[in-house]
Amino acid sequence: MEVPSISIVAPIYNEETTIPEFYRRVREVMQSIGDSWELILVDDGSQDGSSERIRELARQDHHVRRVIFARNFGHQIAVTAGLDYARGQAVIIMDSDLQDPPETIPDLVQKWREGYEVVYAVREKREGESWFKLFTASIFYRLIYRITDVTIPMDVGDFRLMDRTVVDVINHMREKHRFLRGMAAWVGFRQVGVTYQRAARFAGETKYPLKKMLKFASDAVTSFSYFPLQMATYLGFISAGISILAIPVVVVLRLAGSQAFYGQATTLLAVLFLGGVQLISLGILGEYIGRLYDEAKGRPLYIVREEPEDVINET
Repeated sequence: MEVPSISIVAPIYNEETTIPEFYRRVREVMQSIGDSWELILVDDGSQDGSSERIRELARQDHHVRRVIFARNFGHQIAVTAGLDYARGQAVIIMDSDLQDPPETIPDLVQKWREGYEVVYAVREKREGESWFKLFTASIFYRLIYRITDVTIPMDVGDFRLMDRTVVDVINHMREKHRFLRGMAAWVGFRQVGVTYQRAARFAGETKYPLKKMLKFASDAVTSFSYFPLQMATYLGFISAGISILAIPVVVVLRLAGSQAFYGQATTLLAVLFLGGVQLISLGILGEYIGRLYDEAKGRPLYIVREEPEDVINET
C-alpha cells in the first residue's frame, strides 16, 4: 500500500452541511499540488448526519479515511486520533468548518519543502466573529504567551503542518488534558509561521462556546505553566503582608481612642478575605491534583467505533 506524502487531519462535530464543500476544496487543492495525499475525517460523536457523510466519502474516494468515535471526546482528542492514524510524511491539522481555508495548504507545504518541520498558520485577520470573541481570543493568546514555560506563537491555532518526525514525538505524549499548539511548540524543531486570513464559518454555529473556551484556556495554562500555583503563593504573601502592616496601625488607633476598629465588622472582613485566599489556593491545587488523578487512571484517550478500512483489513 502506497504511503501518502501528505495527510490532512480534520476533526468533525456536527458539520453535516460543511463536509461536502470542505472535501471538494481540499481535493482541488491537493490535486493542484500533485503529491499523494489522504484526508482523515475524525467524527467526534456527531449527533447529526456527519457520520454518514463521512462514510459516503470514504466509499467514493480512497483518499478519504474515516475514524468515528464511540462518543464525543473533544476537539483536541479528535485531532490526536487523526495524528495516530495519519501515515503521511507531513501531517496538516485543520478545522472542517472552512474557517481554515484549504487554499493555504500550498503555502504550508512550500515551507515544509524548504526544510521547516513545523509550519503554523498565523491569523492575520479573522472574519465573521463577534467583538467579544475577538477580544477574549486576543487576551487568551497574549496571556498564554506571557505565562507559559514555552514560547507559543500568538494568534496561532491548531492549523499547521508537522513533519513526520514531529508527529511521531507528539504521538508518544499521551497526556489526557491536551493543548496541541503548546505541545507542538514544546517539542522544538525548525518552526516558521505563514500568515493567512481566517474566514467566517461556511455554515452552522461555533463549536467553542464560552464554557469550552474557558476549559480550553484552563488546560493550556495548567499544562504548560506553574503560574496559578505561584499566584496562590503571591496571594498568601500579600495577605500576610497586609496583616503585618495592619497590626501597628490598629494599635496606634486604639491607643488614640479611635472607634474605627471596634465591633465585629472589621473581624468579619478580615476572616472573609483570608478565607477567600485559602479557597482560591485550594481550588488551584485541586485543578493540578485532578489532572494527576486523570493521568493515574490510565484510561485510553478515545474509543473508536469505526476505523479506516485499510486498518481493519490489516488486522
